[in-house]
Amino acid sequence: MTATSWVEGADDGPFGLDHLPYGVFSTAKDPAARIGVRIGDQVLDLRALATGTFFLPWIRPAFHEHALNGFMAMGPPAWRLVRHQLTELLSDRRHQDQSATLLTPVAKARMHLPFHVADYVDFYASEEHATNLGRLFRPDSDPLLPNWKHLPVGYHGRAGTVVPSGTPIVRPRGQRKSKDAPVEFGPSARLDIETEVGFVVGVGSELGTPVSPDDFAEHVFGAVLVNDWSARDIQAWEYVPLGPFLGKSFATTIAHWVTPLDALAGAKTAAPLQDPEPLAYLQEAARFGYDLRMSVRWNGTEVARPPFAGMYWTPAQMLAHMTVNGASLRTGDLFASGTVSGPEPDQRGSFLELTWGGRDPVAVGEGEERQFLEDGDTVVIGATARSVNGGEIGLGEVSGTILPAVI
Repeated sequence: MTATSWVEGADDGPFGLDHLPYGVFSTAKDPAARIGVRIGDQVLDLRALATGTFFLPWIRPAFHEHALNGFMAMGPPAWRLVRHQLTELLSDRRHQDQSATLLTPVAKARMHLPFHVADYVDFYASEEHATNLGRLFRPDSDPLLPNWKHLPVGYHGRAGTVVPSGTPIVRPRGQRKSKDAPVEFGPSARLDIETEVGFVVGVGSELGTPVSPDDFAEHVFGAVLVNDWSARDIQAWEYVPLGPFLGKSFATTIAHWVTPLDALAGAKTAAPLQDPEPLAYLQEAARFGYDLRMSVRWNGTEVARPPFAGMYWTPAQMLAHMTVNGASLRTGDLFASGTVSGPEPDQRGSFLELTWGGRDPVAVGEGEERQFLEDGDTVVIGATARSVNGGEIGLGEVSGTILPAVI
């Protein structure tokens, strides 16, 4: 029998016992940032819970920190033990009276970045996205470059510009060049989003020691939704020959809530067949992806529903590739999937694709159309997934509103 929670309304929403994502919050009465777990529309204060004898002594110190890094570094045995204990606490009515005093309504909580970001890597793992961009930028050539089906293409981002959901995004400035015009400097006129899923490393690795894709769950703590904001005009001028830089590094937004990998067990699905067969270090004993059904809302209007299940390169392969040269993992490393796009026009996860380079404006409200983001626009990215008990969980949303460039 599926357990039910004594927290009112929790069983009927996306944040029930099957989910239990972790975040960092504070309140008006207590401004100190601390770790919490979400149940329904409430946050359970794990710092307060750790002051007693509920957790084992070796686990308690992690919940007195101001970010998830200490807990994430403890590894799968601690993650599973705490998840089991929290499920029991929030389902057994014997704990209700005492534990209810440790709940704070989400509406009254101020949310913070859930973990200290050590490094940030962004991949390019959707075949549909890569193909669409190839057709836009290289219409007379093969849309996929020769290396694309041999390795998960990626780049390093700026860990210091990863921000929590709701942080306003200042329109970036940089160099731009139109086809027959001189180089100019100014605010990006082609500001875009990238709808992505990020994975958070809990357990690090030693420098010089590659990580196998089959060890994915031994290192990765959980998943967060990601919006990798992109200034397409700045990016187009700078990216040859070394790839993205200022067109990407000004801001990347992640959700407030980190969904544990165990909460995504019910969303596992067979990943697409790969042809040609990847090299040995990228081969997986049990190849799988995650069936996450994503949603993009632009000023309140849903404009796309990208499917994560179709990603050509899996999260485990991304992890293996970014360590195969001996690069080490650190607690708090964030690696993201790159834009999630599907085969249908309404499944494209960037506005560059959705408007086909600005050629086909998108309706975003009553009588309004957009090609790229304008000042004041708000984008919200969400996702749902099947839970281990056949229900549905909803990953924490990612939102951001565009502010004018600083002149």
